[in-house]
Amino acid sequence: MGTAQVAAVSSNGVYSFTKPTRASITLLAGLGVEGDVHAGVTVKHRSRVAQDPTQPNLRQVHLIHRELFDEVAGAGFRVEPGQLGENVTTEGIDLLGLPTGTLLRLGEEAVVEVTGLRNPCAQIDAFQGGLLKQVVGRDTEGRLVRKAGIMGVVRRGGVVRPGDPITLTLPPAPHIPLDRV
Repeated sequence: MGTAQVAAVSSNGVYSFTKPTRASITLLAGLGVEGDVHAGVTVKHRSRVAQDPTQPNLRQVHLIHRELFDEVAGAGFRVEPGQLGENVTTEGIDLLGLPTGTLLRLGEEAVVEVTGLRNPCAQIDAFQGGLLKQVVGRDTEGRLVRKAGIMGVVRRGGVVRPGDPITLTLPPAPHIPLDRV
């Protein structure tokens, strides 16, 4: 796979499915991406706010592996960084295979703790009809597989730019597989 790195960064100050790419984003410890609508100590995703606005925000930062875009391109879909609402597009790292609690160092300073899988929603089909089926599937045992990235919380702030290296620190064993958050 090569060296893990940041392929693109995105943020949006208003609720919108896609997020424009940026030259850099600033992660704020305990909050998320500076100026992004999903930043905060408590939940910001509309469906979660409706359920319980006091829930902790385990979805401060959304990361997607660029390799997913190549995979869906094989089925005729064209997806660019930020278009699925992620803040950080990565390459060279198996995000979906990481255990809960993995620490991702993005660039020089920022550290994100992985909290779980993104639970893809119907907005993906509104973006491109049929795309949801490409990012949610079933494995050979019939278990649901979510491929639309992972979520995390900011443990240490810092500026993140495309081309920044990504290093990871696994949590102590036993490792807990990612589940939706």
